[in-house]
Amino acid sequence: MSVLLAPQRGLVLCALISAALLGGALLFEHVGGMAPCSLCIWQRWAHVAVIVCALGWLVISQPIGASLRAGLIITALAGITSVGVAGYHAGVEWQLWAGPAGCTASLSSGGSTADLVDSLLATPVVRCDDVPWSLFRLSMAGWNMLLSVDIVALAMMSFIFGDRNRTRTS
Repeated sequence: MSVLLAPQRGLVLCALISAALLGGALLFEHVGGMAPCSLCIWQRWAHVAVIVCALGWLVISQPIGASLRAGLIITALAGITSVGVAGYHAGVEWQLWAGPAGCTASLSSGGSTADLVDSLLATPVVRCDDVPWSLFRLSMAGWNMLLSVDIVALAMMSFIFGDRNRTRTS
């Protein structure tokens, strides 16, 4: 198991999980026709951060002589951000709390009725509290939260257990 949890593999696996989640979201949008809400977009940025932290640390750690274990901590922190955003989004979907103002339609009282109609017709509003897709009663935000917890757990397990064989043999 410690071979699977080697720091290099841990970083690569964290990046692959985030890339798969990001790719899935893009497929749902561009192939499935499901437009993302503003919280969905924030979740995508959190996965971009995980990918950049994990793969970026692999690239720069050797030249600067940094420990890969430090990269695992940074990747775990990016993963925690993903857990937080996805958890917040899932809570909005379950009506545990209100979502941000950008997730709901707002009608301003200024301007003419024609301007209001034009604005409404030109702007697709994707509500954060609607669940357009679910599997086993868990929305995409819920699945994202669970898989983001896996990213954090993998990074931390690689940090804790990844170098055990190396320290035993040396």
